[in-house]
Amino acid sequence: MDQPARFESPADAGIDTFDLTLPHGITLSCRGAGAADAPQRVVLLHGFPEAAFVWDEVMAALGGAAVRCVAPNLRGYERSSAPEGIEAYRAKHLVADLVALIEAIGAPIDVLVAHDWGGAVGWNLAALRPDLVKQLVVINSPHPGTFLRELRDNPAQQAASDYMSWLVRPDAAVLLAQDDFARLFATLDRFGRADWLTPALRERYRAVWSCGLEGPLNYYRVSPLRPPTAGDRSIDSLQLPDSVLKVALPTRVLWGDADAALLPVLLQGLSQWVPDLSVRHVPDATHWIVHERPALVIETIADALRDARAA
Repeated sequence: MDQPARFESPADAGIDTFDLTLPHGITLSCRGAGAADAPQRVVLLHGFPEAAFVWDEVMAALGGAAVRCVAPNLRGYERSSAPEGIEAYRAKHLVADLVALIEAIGAPIDVLVAHDWGGAVGWNLAALRPDLVKQLVVINSPHPGTFLRELRDNPAQQAASDYMSWLVRPDAAVLLAQDDFARLFATLDRFGRADWLTPALRERYRAVWSCGLEGPLNYYRVSPLRPPTAGDRSIDSLQLPDSVLKVALPTRVLWGDADAALLPVLLQGLSQWVPDLSVRHVPDATHWIVHERPALVIETIADALRDARAA
């Protein structure tokens, strides 16, 4: 079957696109910037309901002769492979994709940047394969240890995450696509007012969502980290091993405190699992801080690149 066409725009200047087929058969459609032989490498992971294009402004600013940036569309998104069935979206498979991508572009990379669901993959990779990454930058994505704690014990975070129970419905993809993706565009406003959503960006989201939504929704369906409901209290007994919690990498966390989905309490006690940690709170930023404060995101990654170079 023919692949959907990529959506490109004048904003793509300086961005290259390519497909990377991994040894285990998954193909990731990727966006990049900077010289392929640059001495430093950055990988940037998107979340839901976004795609690799959200990193274009960041990559265009950082990429060049000295830095190569690569932003993959995660499996299930845009033109990347979208295996059927929720089992294909378990964390071990997502981490395997990332391991293979990093090895393909040259390990270790200097900085791994991750937002939202990309952060879920990034936290796992940093815990399991710290040899592949020198510096970790996490943007509004909860560590699995603090997320488990708050989903189990904190009514405020349970309420903030109640949308997850809706996204696992078998008809969620159909409903989200109705009326020109009206519910998905409303989601952008729910997690933080999307004043940054220009007509051009709206077209980019529409093009990505038109490629299919079942894959992205399978991330929620397979995850054990969901708020308890009357019919499902499994999170009360869920335990996560230290192997996926302990992160030894130097880690920067950039957090928009006005995030309506992920509350700042998720940062409390984080140093228990991430001892080499620095946290920067941004009180007036939301879940969409990458769009709202791109200069700050670029500055944070540039600082991580500097530290990776000095190490």
